[in-house]
Amino acid sequence: MKPIYKPKGAAAEYGDYAVNIYTGCTHRCYYCFAPGVLHRDREAFHSCVEPRKDIVTELRRQLEREKITRKLVHLCFTCDPYPTGHDTTATREVIQVLKEYGNHVQILTKGDGSRDFDLLDGGDWYGVTISCDRPMSDKAEPCAARPADRLYNLETAKCKGINTWVSFEPVLDPAAVLNCVKYCAYFIDKVKIGKLNYHPSEINWAKFGREAEATCREMGLDYYIKDSLRAEMDKP
Repeated sequence: MKPIYKPKGAAAEYGDYAVNIYTGCTHRCYYCFAPGVLHRDREAFHSCVEPRKDIVTELRRQLEREKITRKLVHLCFTCDPYPTGHDTTATREVIQVLKEYGNHVQILTKGDGSRDFDLLDGGDWYGVTISCDRPMSDKAEPCAARPADRLYNLETAKCKGINTWVSFEPVLDPAAVLNCVKYCAYFIDKVKIGKLNYHPSEINWAKFGREAEATCREMGLDYYIKDSLRAEMDKP
């Protein structure tokens, strides 16, 4: 097993290297792409969540063998590094090993990663996904941390000198996303914005994308528009 890999396709827009720590995710987001990508039964994916076998040992071996250092490693793509309701000691150990070899981490979660803020510094990034606000999130992401709690942790990370970012993907509620960009910009260092893919939607993506870009510029935010959303914005 090689825990560290180079993402391909749309995932490459998030980082050059990544590690997936767990076998599944408890958050049960209806739009989750991971079961399909992994060819897993959706219910099994959401209910059977544990660290991948020997993940920390194999990670250390790969770092030593391939001399991987001074890289920014994304945690995670096909799972959440902080699955709600589960012991996340494996995540802490993965972060420790990556940093021991001189790397930094880019975390993305819908859970609570605050327990590991003591491991992070100004070379690391702590990020949360915001797709919508309550009550929509209670149905769309029923077992994830509340959006307000995710943002509270993000602000706490910023106060501790950790770089912060938000993934607004997939957008389910354009108004909530635009409000978040506007009112939370003071503790966000970077945002990435993408549309809802593979599911029907009545959202005018071109209109939303232009409004989101204008709002990011207004707030002076470092932002990135994902390719699929940019394509909608560029249509005549």
